[in-house]
Amino acid sequence: MQINRILFEIFEDRARKIKIERMCLGLGYSAITTSDGGTGIAYTWLDNKDACMVQKGYENPEGKPAIGVLEHIMSDTPVERTMALALVNALNYQAAMDLAADSDNTDLLDLLNVKQDTRVAMVGAFKPLIRMINQRKGIVELLDMGRQIGDPARFYTFLEQWPDAVVVTSTSILNNTTEDILHRVKNDIPVVMLGPSTPLVKAPFAELGVNYLAGTVPVDIDGTYRAIRHGTGTPVIQKFGQKVLLPVNEGG
Repeated sequence: MQINRILFEIFEDRARKIKIERMCLGLGYSAITTSDGGTGIAYTWLDNKDACMVQKGYENPEGKPAIGVLEHIMSDTPVERTMALALVNALNYQAAMDLAADSDNTDLLDLLNVKQDTRVAMVGAFKPLIRMINQRKGIVELLDMGRQIGDPARFYTFLEQWPDAVVVTSTSILNNTTEDILHRVKNDIPVVMLGPSTPLVKAPFAELGVNYLAGTVPVDIDGTYRAIRHGTGTPVIQKFGQKVLLPVNEGG
């Protein structure tokens, strides 16, 4: 997939020079810390388990060059792409820390011009954001296959013809559906990639019509790892990080 390939190309050289210091594959999220002090997280995408192992084999990556994990961004196994995406976010940590904070997504909704009767197509159930859209009297059409919410055929019809704005979960990168979703969106409709997994890097998304990247940067690293070890989800993970916003193609 184009996004995976570009992410690999951007971070390949750096990943050959930097080592993985710490790694945790959690039930809800996963995290990696690199030898230069970066920490990144990503949603843990687990297929239905049919054995006691979730990876094909095991080799301890800690203390070794990060390239070995980054290469898994091209893997056919989603859990391997999980670790590679967490690594991308770790390698991009310092750049992400410099981005503007948007602690409650208010700035994002303002940029998307969400107001009364604004029609938002959303892939992935971001409940706090849905509440905020409802408070502004906007309308949400939702598809979340993991929660079995929404009908895909109906949703894609709406996506191609209906929305004033589109919100896509960045976990779609892990099952390689992002590009299929984005190709269905009209060019003049503002699009945001959203969630803690979001790689805050313009290049992979600039030509796909994405306008904004909204992600989470870990700040309390020990707290982040503890929350991951305890199997928590997004609401808890975000308590230990800072939500940030990166414009990609402003203005639609």
